[in-house]
Amino acid sequence: MSSTLTENVRKTVLENGLTVLTKEVHTAPVVTVQVWYMVGSRNEEPGVNGIAHQLEHMMFKGTLNRPIQFGRLFSALGSDSNAFTSYDHTAYYGTVERNKLKALLVLEADRMQNSQIEPEQLASEKRVVISELQGYENSPEYRLNRAVMQAVFPNHAYGLPVGGTKADVEKFEVEQVQKYYRNFYSPDNAVLVIVGDFQTANTLETIKEVFGKLAKKVRSEELGVRSKNTFTSFTSLSTPIVLREPGAGRLLQVVYPLPDANQPDVPALDIMDYIFTEGRNSRLYQALVESGLASEVTASVTSLRESGWYEVLVTAGSKQDLKKIDSVLSSAIANVAEKGVTSEEVERAKTQLTADVILSNRDITSQAMRLGNDETTAGDYRYTDRYLAAVRLVKPTDVVAVINKYLTKEARTVGFFEPTQKQITGVGDKPDSAQTTENFSPGVPVLPSEVVKYLPPVDLATDVIAQVLPQEFKFTNGLRILLLPDNSTPTVTLSGHIQAGTEFDPDNQAGLAAFVAENLLNGTKSKDVLTIAKVLAERGASLDFEAYGEGVHIEGDSLAEDLPILLKVLADVVKNSTFPVKELELYRQQSLSDLQLELDEPSEVARRIFVQSIYPKKHPLHTFPTEASLQQIQCQHLIDFKAKHYRPDTTVLALVGDFDLDKVRSLIKNEFGNWEVSGQVPTLKYPPVPMLEKIVSVNPVLPGKAQAVTYMGYTGINRYDPRFHAALVLNQILGGDTLSSRLGAEVRDRQGLSYGIYSYFQAGKNAGTFLIEMQTSPEDSTKAIASTRQILQQIHQQGVTALEVETAKRTLISNYNVSLANPEELTDRILMNEVYGLDKGELHSFTEKIQKVTLDQVNQAASELLNPDQIVVVTAGPSVLAEKSIR
Repeated sequence: MSSTLTENVRKTVLENGLTVLTKEVHTAPVVTVQVWYMVGSRNEEPGVNGIAHQLEHMMFKGTLNRPIQFGRLFSALGSDSNAFTSYDHTAYYGTVERNKLKALLVLEADRMQNSQIEPEQLASEKRVVISELQGYENSPEYRLNRAVMQAVFPNHAYGLPVGGTKADVEKFEVEQVQKYYRNFYSPDNAVLVIVGDFQTANTLETIKEVFGKLAKKVRSEELGVRSKNTFTSFTSLSTPIVLREPGAGRLLQVVYPLPDANQPDVPALDIMDYIFTEGRNSRLYQALVESGLASEVTASVTSLRESGWYEVLVTAGSKQDLKKIDSVLSSAIANVAEKGVTSEEVERAKTQLTADVILSNRDITSQAMRLGNDETTAGDYRYTDRYLAAVRLVKPTDVVAVINKYLTKEARTVGFFEPTQKQITGVGDKPDSAQTTENFSPGVPVLPSEVVKYLPPVDLATDVIAQVLPQEFKFTNGLRILLLPDNSTPTVTLSGHIQAGTEFDPDNQAGLAAFVAENLLNGTKSKDVLTIAKVLAERGASLDFEAYGEGVHIEGDSLAEDLPILLKVLADVVKNSTFPVKELELYRQQSLSDLQLELDEPSEVARRIFVQSIYPKKHPLHTFPTEASLQQIQCQHLIDFKAKHYRPDTTVLALVGDFDLDKVRSLIKNEFGNWEVSGQVPTLKYPPVPMLEKIVSVNPVLPGKAQAVTYMGYTGINRYDPRFHAALVLNQILGGDTLSSRLGAEVRDRQGLSYGIYSYFQAGKNAGTFLIEMQTSPEDSTKAIASTRQILQQIHQQGVTALEVETAKRTLISNYNVSLANPEELTDRILMNEVYGLDKGELHSFTEKIQKVTLDQVNQAASELLNPDQIVVVTAGPSVLAEKSIR
């Protein structure tokens, strides 16, 4: 299990102070480029909370040399790019085909020194940031965490929310943000990480050429050096913080301060966390969830530059008292401190933790993230290797020692969230119909020719990607398997599909398909739930089943040597699950609690009403689980549903990873060969759904929410539609990317009305939906919807340009090639091609089909598939919306 994370990593420091980390990985012709700045919310104070995050947004607004939204440039390169702000750092990352490496470096160097921060752009981007913060505010968990963290760290910036507060963001002036940029964005305060398919010597020359000329900055103040001994600067409260606010579920949060990332206790603390909360056998899961007191318990150790904390979050079961839950939680921790942990628990936690690190670094983007985080947080890119070596040495006595040292009654701060009201209006009501009118005129979109003008030159020698195709096998019982060996990491990724989705739910038992999928691991003829959980946990392997409309998706992964165990458990649960009543009742209570929480989420409420407004009552997609339908489901229903729908001849398994083809084939044959077919395959015919005759607007109100979520759309196309590839190109231009699309450029970037706006054609075996999704401030919803419909109208009537089509095609092809370098995405793609009955060669011919799409085909798709006057518009959020009709 030795880590290969830092094998062949090279560290170089340029004369101007830029730290460069390079790691060659030649498994696919892609490369990731990341720039990590050592500034985050740690460098803030009350009054300017959120300025690091605001600056991160402004870094996409263009430079002196390239006065254009950088998202458009990244999209034109086909780069999978984004950014994030954290406590200790702000990072910008992009993953591209290897011939675009220099272009990405040029763009990152340009914005390191030449970013423009202009008043008009800051004003619109402040609105976007506030919209983002309002989205967080919608979550009771976020609000509780903010209150608890401010109490734990009253005199340190770790007590401030990373994204900032609305009150502070509204006050930011251009000069303040420019000063932060001048102070913190320079080569000597940055780490450049490059991982992927490149030659180190040549690339270092390019880096020196591109970044070497950037100067260190003369700073007006020291670089964020704060109090060193942060661990002693926390406080704890003897009484819980109680938030009584609108919401759905009761929450308990407990936070214990911990030392910084480089302290020797961190590995033992992480082992402790795994013993407490990882999996069904964990101590707190047993004490709180198995007892029915809680529907969920999660925890995490946060280890940062100046301090850390252990955070436990418990979602209360229905009608359960938070004080009682807190008392049981404290007793469970005290019990472990007094009686200790077993060697078996410690060894299992070590295996799980080590496997998690290896499995989470299967792709180059994640590997670079790990290196960047280690270098900026712990000051050493080799941190994870040292950490894993220390984990291997942790003993049971070390775990008890850290519990006694840090998890004391005196050190902890406790928060209770007590919901005050649950009034939800509009869910399931018949939608109101209203014809809408607009007088809105959007600005002229940025011309694609402008994008081309500012794009750095790209090495035109595009790579021929090796046409490696999966081997396909079909057994006599109808089971299909697709195998693709890949020894780039010592892991295996498994993806599967069973034709047993929610489309088969009976009318009065919505939720049955999900009940079956989620309860498969709860016991078989030979093993109970804890034995199954233990078998997987002891190897650090994972296996999950999730039901969606057209099927059940299986997701699994393990280290390569543990694949036989993963396959054995999978075969046992799909063939022999028994659905024990005790586990079923526990799951039902969790589902009822989850449903309550979902119906307090604007995005979930909007999605439900949107779908139910499109599909008529008898349609397979119309029904959603309700409290009544979940109460209806009995053990026999699960047994009958599984017997009917879980069959080898509707099951496909795809595996990518470090294995021998023949051995895996025979392993699967041994485990699944005796899985028998009985009766005919259940089939379902979706009735045709007519387009709406006019615009339908619905406005469910959720009290206490800060941000509104809007879903707009109607029925779309299926995967076999001859317009499918043209629709993908059309969608990329319309709303495929929140920074570079027509919708993104206008609604988000120019007007600052939405934090995120996207469009999709969801196409499966059956016709899916065309959907636009956006999040807005409540007062901006009306204008954002009007702008969106105006853009739909424009493209529907006037079409798009040849240059837009070429740019979109290039982006889709590059993004697709980048996605195939990620084992999880590759496995899913192989699987779904088989599920849809597409040719095996589709894995590589997809890009050719996109390349062949013409301007005429895209404009025909726009005229046939965009219907701005026959659309459902659902906006869920605060009551301010109820007073306005959507226009």
